[in-house]
Amino acid sequence: MPDLLSEAERQELLPPLGEAGWGADPDTDALRKIWKFRSFSEAWAFMSRVALLAEKRNHHPDWRNVYNVVDLRLTTHDAGGLTRLDTDMAAVIDRYAGAAEVQRDLAQEIQCLCQVQRPGHSNGPA
Repeated sequence: MPDLLSEAERQELLPPLGEAGWGADPDTDALRKIWKFRSFSEAWAFMSRVALLAEKRNHHPDWRNVYNVVDLRLTTHDAGGLTRLDTDMAAVIDRYAGAAEVQRDLAQEIQCLCQVQRPGHSNGPA
């Protein structure tokens, strides 16, 4: 089982990820990032690439997809929090996202393209 990140490692590894849009999910000691793609197909292609990476590394994200939006969390469950597996994987995942928009405010409600295109539509699940 990999070791949890030390405080020194957190100070070294997390700020660059924060600059790239990764935020902390303090309830689960996880990294979280939300991407908005131009279409469902682009979001699905991104998820497919991430899924292949996850299988290769045997390290799988927690994620949610609604139409063009992918909300992804990385944590090492058997270690009980963040490890280098998570920070290393986050850096690779970022390369797969291309020009997708990043939602930096993780507290903001996620709104997919289908909701934006239909004014007056409730923000419930799509």
